[in-house]
Amino acid sequence: MSYENHLEKRLESKAEYYVTKAVKIIFFVILGIAFLFLIGYVFMLLWNWLMPELFGLPIIGYWKAMGILVLAKIIFGFGFGDSDGPRSSKKSKKKRFERKKCSSRRAFSDWELYDEFWEKEGAKAFEAYTNKAREGETEASEN
Repeated sequence: MSYENHLEKRLESKAEYYVTKAVKIIFFVILGIAFLFLIGYVFMLLWNWLMPELFGLPIIGYWKAMGILVLAKIIFGFGFGDSDGPRSSKKSKKKRFERKKCSSRRAFSDWELYDEFWEKEGAKAFEAYTNKAREGETEASEN
């Protein structure tokens, strides 16, 4: 008799689990639909408040507002981006930063030699370049 009670309680708990899970799913589906309707309504209000005054556009109804939102989602995307997850995007950002950091470090180490170059060759090289440029300008103006 205790086995039958145990089996009955087990079935009851499973049924209760699945019923509560189904109720939660239905609740969140209804909540999501209500949220979408609210977004459409707020978009319609904002459109009708701003667009006719700013740009002379016509006032729109609720379903036109929803259509504009759907069209914008289709055109501009759904915002998922790389769906590899937050950890992999953090890793890829970190790798990109490391690559940039290394290249900037190399460039900075080259700048350490800049003062030495300018003292030895820079002033002479710059004067030679400006003389060539001036000669080129005078030849072009003579022709």
